[in-house]
Amino acid sequence: QVRRSISIRLIRHGESQNNQVYRDARRIYGGGTPDFDLQGWLQYVDDRRSADPGLSDIGRIQAKKLAQYLEPHLTNQASRPVRFVVSPMRRTIETILPTLVALNNSNIDTGESDKEGACNVMINGFYHESEGCHTREKVEPGMNAQQINASLLNPAFVNNASFEGFVSGEENGWWAHANGPENRPQSEVRAAKFYVWMMEYLDQQLREASEQDDVDDIFDAGVTLPGEENEQCHDKFGPRTRARRTAIFIGHGDFMSLVLKRIMAGFGHSVEKEKVPHRSAFVHFNTGITELEYFGNGRFMMMSQNNVPHLSGPDGGGYITGGSLKDGWSYLMPTDGCLDSEVSVAFSDEVQPHVQEQTEALRSLYLSKKESTSASSDNGTENEEDIGGTELTVMVKRGLQVVGCASLNEKTGRVRDVVVRPSARRSQVGKTLIEAVKNHAKQSNIEKIVAQTKTPDEKEFFEKMGFLSVGDDDTE
Repeated sequence: QVRRSISIRLIRHGESQNNQVYRDARRIYGGGTPDFDLQGWLQYVDDRRSADPGLSDIGRIQAKKLAQYLEPHLTNQASRPVRFVVSPMRRTIETILPTLVALNNSNIDTGESDKEGACNVMINGFYHESEGCHTREKVEPGMNAQQINASLLNPAFVNNASFEGFVSGEENGWWAHANGPENRPQSEVRAAKFYVWMMEYLDQQLREASEQDDVDDIFDAGVTLPGEENEQCHDKFGPRTRARRTAIFIGHGDFMSLVLKRIMAGFGHSVEKEKVPHRSAFVHFNTGITELEYFGNGRFMMMSQNNVPHLSGPDGGGYITGGSLKDGWSYLMPTDGCLDSEVSVAFSDEVQPHVQEQTEALRSLYLSKKESTSASSDNGTENEEDIGGTELTVMVKRGLQVVGCASLNEKTGRVRDVVVRPSARRSQVGKTLIEAVKNHAKQSNIEKIVAQTKTPDEKEFFEKMGFLSVGDDDTE
């Protein structure tokens, strides 16, 4: 079966003047040290931060080196035109301009008559960085289409760019519609919007390939045709017999992370709690490259993440910036206090797959085989499957993470497979779990619940929870 795909690159912008301001402030005011001067840091940043900065000196070097890598790679392996989707912010456009110039020049060098035919450029107003464009909480409109063309694109001989997602119209700035800085929930909503837009943008191209015989640059890249036997997949510069459809998205570190978590996990795992960042994030160096394949209908495959081959080696290593914990990325992680425990009860056959996967893993890791089959007692009583009754799974979750679970048979009242992650056992998770079991039993008019214990510690725990010992093993 043919599996056509489009080659995707997500690239973060080069170091901006704001990135340099933050880096200098951290050095001057002792960021991350016991002597950190927060007020001095805030004042320094406030005095120098720009709403829509261009590239720093290092950022311009990174952009130049990125072009030196991308131009031969794309010239030899990508079909024409290469598609670029670019944030409307100045630093992203400045990052990709050297690549656009190099590709347009190479188009002439290789005999193409149209200097602009090498690139298809779209400026997408949905793809800006989180928070939008503002100075001291005051909205700045950002550049409009005419300003972007006149000051950035046209001087680089890019005269045919299209504009998408300018809410107030192309004649107004891309952030002119806003009332203030974008907050976190609004960034998440916009990331979902861009994710859907991105899939539609790519799906339309895949549909064309399936319907039109003259589309020859979207194909199953996993198949080797005669004449391609010596092509090395990991050689990024070697000529290809068949050039591939390639789309490059130039964006921002934080917003790219919000989009990537949807790409990798879909909608179901995107937001855990309102106003709280997700527990997982993707970090990129300035000009870091993530490679993906898109197979249509929301199917992405990540090939590599946050690579900077253009900054490797003795000439480039000194220019790697912006992708470490000391650059502030740890602040994307929610603090422990933000992750409230949540109790849920569900029929065992209706537990969501990603939750069931975790409960099964917990039981496999922390219950012995004898414990996990404790529905059958040592003296040979019937298995619960023989007795019948509705089986329920009770869980304690923190965000999307299951930290404890138990099974309850509504007919027999037997509690089994009680398991709590070792790291959570001092956090009252076990108590919360059993209280949930007892509350459900009361609501369902279950006369008594029974748990079989295997160790003195287990017996002591259940007795503290109000169970009475009825034999050597059972408590109720």
